[in-house]
Amino acid sequence: MLHAWDNFFNLAGQAAATLMGLIFVAVTVVTGFSTSRIMEGARGFLTPTLVHFGIVLLQVLALLAPWSSAWPLGIVLGLLGLAGLGYQVKAIFTRQQVGSDLLKGLDLLPWLGVPALGYTSMIVGAVGLIARKSFAPYAMAGATMLLLFAGAYAAWDLTLWIVTNRDKT
Repeated sequence: MLHAWDNFFNLAGQAAATLMGLIFVAVTVVTGFSTSRIMEGARGFLTPTLVHFGIVLLQVLALLAPWSSAWPLGIVLGLLGLAGLGYQVKAIFTRQQVGSDLLKGLDLLPWLGVPALGYTSMIVGAVGLIARKSFAPYAMAGATMLLLFAGAYAAWDLTLWIVTNRDKT
């Protein structure tokens, strides 16, 4: 069912791993600013970004592993999607604690809605894998693309947050 998707998921995994590496470069830049506000904000912006990319990487690794049947893969990916959805709720509260000056209007959609939709798509795809439905690879691919976009957008927000707050104490 997933054999025709190998190239897509390989590319997505490489993108997620590369973007995670670039986030660590951003962490190096942030460590030059020692104010507690910068470190607190980095935690509110950085961790959710890494989680999105990390879940994509775990999803891709699970999808590319040789499974004897689809149902264990569906269970693993369903649990991963549920964990991501739960983390997204936690991230919303963390982000509100550090301030959401940049989250206005349509900025809420990529930061809140897109990851939630991605994790929901992963759960739907997992159910599809367990039930051997033909939509399952499409749902997984959709989850991958949505979470990569959410991670890239969150990385952009992190960059903007650092730039606008670096002179504040």
